[in-house]
This record gives sequence, C-alpha cells and structure tokens, in this order.
Amino acid sequence: METPIFYNDKIFCASAEARPLRILSEYIGPLQRLEQFNIHHTIVFFGSARIASPEMMQNPPKGNHFLAAKEAKRAAVYYEKARELAYKITKWTQQITEHSRPCLITGGGPGIMEAGNRGAKEAGGISLGMTISLPKEQDINPYCTPGANMQFHYFFMRKLWLLFKTRAFVAFPGGIGTLDELFEILTLIQTKKVRKFPIVLFGSEFWKPLINFQLLIDWGLINEEDLDLFRVMDDVDEASEYLQKILTPEFLDSVNIR
Repeated sequence: METPIFYNDKIFCASAEARPLRILSEYIGPLQRLEQFNIHHTIVFFGSARIASPEMMQNPPKGNHFLAAKEAKRAAVYYEKARELAYKITKWTQQITEHSRPCLITGGGPGIMEAGNRGAKEAGGISLGMTISLPKEQDINPYCTPGANMQFHYFFMRKLWLLFKTRAFVAFPGGIGTLDELFEILTLIQTKKVRKFPIVLFGSEFWKPLINFQLLIDWGLINEEDLDLFRVMDDVDEASEYLQKILTPEFLDSVNIR
C-alpha cells in the first residue's frame, strides 16, 4: 500500500494537528474564488432560514414546525420584501463599472437567504452563497450562481468572508445566527476595526421590540451616536434608495476592513 503524501492524506488533513491548514484553506480558497469571479465588493443579506417562501406557504411540507409558529404568516411577508430589495439593488449595481460593482451575498441557505439570492438572480446578477456544514445538512438554495458558491466548516472563517468585502449589510427578521452577525458587525464598526458602512434593519415591527437600544443608552452602556450605526426601515424603495445614495463608486473602492 502506497504511503500518501501528507497534503493528500485525508486522515492527516482531518486531524487536530492539521487544523491550522484547514483554517488557512478557508482563507485562501474563498479569496481565489472571489478573484475568479471578479468580486471586489459585496452587499450582504441576512435573515432567518426558517421564513417560508410563497411556494412553501401554499404547499406546506408535512411536519414543518416552523410554519406552525404563531407569527409564521407575518414573517413570510419578509421573504418577498427581501426578494424585491435584492432585485432592485442588483439591477442598480449593473450600472456600475465591473471592477466596482458589488455582488449580493447571503449565507446560501433557505428562507431570507434564498429570497436574497433569488432576487439577485432574477435581476441577472451574480448571486453568491456561503454555506456552513452542519449536522443537519441544508443544501445550498437553487438561486445561487453555480461555481461561485462556497461551503465552510468553521463559523468564524465564514463570518470573516461574509464581512471581508462587505460594503452594506441588510438584516431581515432572524434568529440567533442573524443576531450574532448583526452584533459582531456593529461591534467592529463601533470599535473602528471596520470602517463604517450602511446597515439596514428591515422590519421595524420585529427589530424595535426585539432590541431596546434606548435601554442601553439609559444605562450608559452605549452612546447616543451609536444609534447612527444603523437604520431601521420598512419600505423596499426607501431602503434601495438609501443604499444607492451611499454606495457610490468612490465609497465602494475606499471601504476596507482593517
């Protein structure tokens, strides 16, 4: 039996000792993929994987407890809003020169992520998904651009690449994962580890009761100006116009992670 070379040895590559190599591969591989597709800037759409599409609402899968939630129908409205906003933003980006043109990116899963990728694809743009390997595997949604997508093992490396080239972040109603992403980005901008870029929290009926930022101000835990780090919006056209106003070619090319 031939002795395998270490870099081609699956047992070695999956070992604890080879963890630094796996982490490094999840840095170099995505960088190569983005360069291959000429992606220099991204706009991230985040939100719950559990929010149902119109097709799922019409033909609910048996045993899907997500659809039995008290606010399932109310939440499902945001699928179409995310799809519409992604469509409008992607159509607009096609007016920007290719080098500066941002690409819409999501976590690649179902729900709001699917809606974002769907809208971008329908607008004729690249629709990028960055999935994560989980015990209960979820296939990448069918609206992601073939060949451009990525799957990660490490959450922190996936989060790095969801942020690394980000020039705007749009958060729709979501759970723990969405809140994790949102607060990490707010922390990085507040501490000036990342230059400020637009953050839209879409859906005031969800975000305002969920996070009491005023309480944090009253307790002296954040400053009043920290509320300027994000905008809460309910209208697709308003959100689209807001992002278009800020994301000029000059802004896109000047914003970098530090």
